[in-house]
Amino acid sequence: MPLVGESLPYGLRDIKLTSYTNISTLAGTSIDLPNGRTMSFEEAEDFEELRGDDKVIATRGKGASVSWELEAGGVSLEALVVLNGGLITATGTTPAQIKKYTKKVTDARPEFKAEGQAISESGGDFHIVLYRCKATGGVSGSLSDGSFFITSCKGDALPSRITASVDVLYDFVQNETAVSIP
Repeated sequence: MPLVGESLPYGLRDIKLTSYTNISTLAGTSIDLPNGRTMSFEEAEDFEELRGDDKVIATRGKGASVSWELEAGGVSLEALVVLNGGLITATGTTPAQIKKYTKKVTDARPEFKAEGQAISESGGDFHIVLYRCKATGGVSGSLSDGSFFITSCKGDALPSRITASVDVLYDFVQNETAVSIP
């Protein structure tokens, strides 16, 4: 089905997080945020007004930014490292293996790329790509009686340092044929 003028994204099929090896290079391996439930964002920009003679003379934006929120069912220790920093250690052998996530007070939260995928009722799929994300809000989870563990986090995204145009804040991608997140 050829691409139409509008996309009709439905649901959330996948969320992948990709860490950076340095400020301008992606690590290459994406980590799945298991059982993705929500990927939301809000673009905002602060404006300054020049006032004079009892009226607004001009306005100027200070540059757009994105606030985002991710939510997933269950917990992935590997995803926590991408979101929150920290370290995973593994000990033992089957059937007594232990995998432990440790976060020290000195571990900085890293920057990462987040990409979400939805199917599209108009054909193909729809991707949202947020560059240079950082969890600047809470990274949380809750264990409670009769409920699954839900991991959630909030943060901000800044323009990309790795694309050809360094000013890219985010991309919406409409595919005629569904394409998995790389």
